[in-house]
Amino acid sequence: MAVPNVTVARSSQLVKPVPLLEGTRTDPAGKAVRNVILLSVPDDEYELIRPHLELLELPRHFVMHEQGEKLDFAYFPNEGMVSLVILVKDGKSVEVGLVGKEGMTGTPLAVGVSRGPFRAIVQIPGSGLRLPAETLETILPLAPEFKSHLNRYILTQGLQIAQVAACNRLHELDQRLARWLLMCQDRVDSEWISLTHEFLAQMLGSGRPSVTIAAGMLERAGAIENTRGTIRVLNRKALEKAACECYDVIQNFNGGLGLR
Repeated sequence: MAVPNVTVARSSQLVKPVPLLEGTRTDPAGKAVRNVILLSVPDDEYELIRPHLELLELPRHFVMHEQGEKLDFAYFPNEGMVSLVILVKDGKSVEVGLVGKEGMTGTPLAVGVSRGPFRAIVQIPGSGLRLPAETLETILPLAPEFKSHLNRYILTQGLQIAQVAACNRLHELDQRLARWLLMCQDRVDSEWISLTHEFLAQMLGSGRPSVTIAAGMLERAGAIENTRGTIRVLNRKALEKAACECYDVIQNFNGGLGLR
């Protein structure tokens, strides 16, 4: 797909981009863009990207990428939440990362790799913008700040995945559940999180009865209200206190990604 050849004067100093306010940019259909990466790039680079963005709804359980298969698109969520999941031969799975409006899925495309190591599946519905893989490949040499921002995000995501792997191995389930709920709330900007215990068990690599016990512990601590299919965060400070140190470590990684 052809992209105009544009030469842009740049300062040699690397400056962290400051995201524009939500709604100050639109996609080709005129809908507001809320994705932090797309709000962070300079205007001239966004004008290269904008004509090729496709807005789409992201329903629950929509699979953006399958583990080990070819990546046809990069996805930039506007809202909702995507799980990055590792599957093994016996059918079990565990979540290793989360993506919301701060990021993208299909990150290997940004470094010239056409297949991904994770399944990317929507767990909290929303909407997003996707960019064809071949278009991203063409645009990146013309958009150095866009490329730099993607590289920073890839590094941050890698650190998050490593910390989550350590958390899953070393910390108690109630601590891990608290950490996961905090990370989830950061991305959905709501006290209400629509999740079943069965789903939580899959994401945390545990059994459903164990998740029910862990959720009960957080409820008794006054951190959450646990109803069928929905968890409400009642007291974020209590939830932060219940979480292991991994949440703070991951927040330090996230830095300027538009999360709290």
